[in-house]
Amino acid sequence: MVLALVSRVATGGPRAARVAVRRYPRHVVIENRSIRSGDMTIKVGDKIPNATLRYMTAEGIKTITTDELFKGKRVVLFALPGAFTPTCSKAHLPGFVVNADAIKGKNVDRIVCLSVNDAFVMGAWGKEQNVDDNILMLADGSAEFSKAVGLDDDRSGIGMGVRSRRYAMVVEDGVVKALNVEEPGEFKVSSAEAILELL
Repeated sequence: MVLALVSRVATGGPRAARVAVRRYPRHVVIENRSIRSGDMTIKVGDKIPNATLRYMTAEGIKTITTDELFKGKRVVLFALPGAFTPTCSKAHLPGFVVNADAIKGKNVDRIVCLSVNDAFVMGAWGKEQNVDDNILMLADGSAEFSKAVGLDDDRSGIGMGVRSRRYAMVVEDGVVKALNVEEPGEFKVSSAEAILELL
């Protein structure tokens, strides 16, 4: 894909270059390696950065730090562009709901779904998707975590603002042990089934 992109930019002049930049914002991930201008994307072996996230409970919104979330635990975290969006609602989250028991049976303490939405939206989406207590629905409302790990995606051009890339990671005691980041527009390597194969 990268060679094809370079070819299009090289032969299409400045206008093609602008189109390519819009279609492939900031970085491309190939086999867990990242090419990104500016901040580097987190990679296998890195420690999860400090951030504060939010989630909905019966008593209202609560906060949780990444230290509280990952310390001493084996966690599967998957992130997606937005609650109630088509692929996220029809395939990504439902796959983890269906496979939650199988994933936790692989010595996983917690499954986390993260999106750049507010806690009210994530709570409502979790109820609609019947996640129950199997998946923690975390709101990264200001994209603090997504930016810290270098997996934010500026979709302002289509009216969505800053969002998260679609990916999944396995984290052990705060250290990334596996990271699968989707190519733009794809849904393959971050699925529940793909993560089960890694565990």
